[in-house]
Amino acid sequence: MRRIHGPTSGKAIKHEEQKLEKELSKLQGKLSGVRAAANALGDRTKKEVTQVKKRVMSAAARAKISKATKLRWAKLRAQTKKVMKS
Repeated sequence: MRRIHGPTSGKAIKHEEQKLEKELSKLQGKLSGVRAAANALGDRTKKEVTQVKKRVMSAAARAKISKATKLRWAKLRAQTKKVMKS
């Protein structure tokens, strides 16, 4: 059985493990800082779907829009018929 030397040896693996643990420590520090900032800002950082209000249109407004749309389409159809007859 051959022994593996070089970058995959036990010493190299331990060294990589230490580097990764050091990096993890730094990242955890940054994360805790970001969380602290978010807590300091409070509820302003939390946007929930329930806070978004749905726009509600009255029945009269819907009827008015519907009537205007129907008139617009009727006018367009009338113009199209005129062009087709000419």
